[in-house]
Amino acid sequence: MSQSKKPSPLDGIRVVDFTNVMSGPICTRLLADMGAEVIKIEPPQGDHSRTRHPIRKGRSVHYAHLNCGKQSLALDLKSKAGKQAAFDLCMKADVVAENWRPGVAARLGLGYEQISKVKPDIVYCSVSGYGQTGPNALLPGIASLVEAKSGFSLAQMKLDGADKPQTSGVMLGDSISGIWAFSGVLTALVQRERTGRGAHVDLSMHDSMLFGMIYECHEAQFGISIRRSHVPVRTKDGYMQVPPVTERNFTDVANAIGHPEWITDPRFNSTQGRNENWYPLLGLIDEWTRTRTTAECEAILLKAGVPCASYRTTAEAMADPHTKARGTLATIDFGGGKYQLPNAPYLISGAATHARDLCADFDEHAQQVLGGILGYTEEQIAACRVKASGGHE
Repeated sequence: MSQSKKPSPLDGIRVVDFTNVMSGPICTRLLADMGAEVIKIEPPQGDHSRTRHPIRKGRSVHYAHLNCGKQSLALDLKSKAGKQAAFDLCMKADVVAENWRPGVAARLGLGYEQISKVKPDIVYCSVSGYGQTGPNALLPGIASLVEAKSGFSLAQMKLDGADKPQTSGVMLGDSISGIWAFSGVLTALVQRERTGRGAHVDLSMHDSMLFGMIYECHEAQFGISIRRSHVPVRTKDGYMQVPPVTERNFTDVANAIGHPEWITDPRFNSTQGRNENWYPLLGLIDEWTRTRTTAECEAILLKAGVPCASYRTTAEAMADPHTKARGTLATIDFGGGKYQLPNAPYLISGAATHARDLCADFDEHAQQVLGGILGYTEEQIAACRVKASGGHE
């Protein structure tokens, strides 16, 4: 059965999405990928991601990547009619998601307390830099800032032996936070299924980063200990990872590259010895890999059962036949042509779990949502309609 013909895990779940930038939209895109009906509420001028490059035929690839599968409704939340329409829509939803600074939703009359008072089974997700409570709650919550403040950036600098933190560009703070928010929403939906009660999912981007810093938490409390960082080794034409993490891995790599004497070498013939001499061991492996191409190294090591991997570009990873065989990428038509983007990294047997081939025009679903879901009259619809320019119709 093709993906498109399978049922989706979140069929029948409706999400009202007030999020923007990256962390929140990643969460709600994953919900859409799982089959939820996600209604993205855009400001009168449109979500600013619609102007982010690359632009193809007037359409933003960046916007499509984060917002495919979602419907679009423009509302002016500063107007009485716009706020009322947003509130009414929340009453028809299972999930509400927002990533405004703490306090903004409440000032708009769309906060968790205001929504849940009328609809106690709502699952309401707030994504912010430092959470909804605590002395740092109102600090700006941008990915690079939480990466810095969580300790992640300095930890990476230390591992690299650099004299300053790395430039932040991959935006792990956003992507990891979006995934954690998705996890929190799903957990709250399971709780609601069992108890009938909704919940407020309070997601901190800072805490999302801190959660993944396992060894760093050890060192913060107990001091520096022996640590085996997985550093690259050089080949003739690139780099590889060859970490002999277990005794079996070490024995296999020693035999594969023609140095069986390492197995009885006092520096390496015990776990303690290998831990203490980890970097000298990697240096010896590096001496071997430098004399061969990456392909040659991989062929020899993989044949011997040695865990290893070459460093590839994103384009190379996307073109891997394995990626195609697994269905890792979805292809959507975002209005500017075809675009490939990653699906969620898990498959659920018998279920459709993929990016949806929908990239809505600005305000495309206004009539469908306002007239269909809310049952507004033409007069009510006209009262809360907005133009892309920012004015009311």
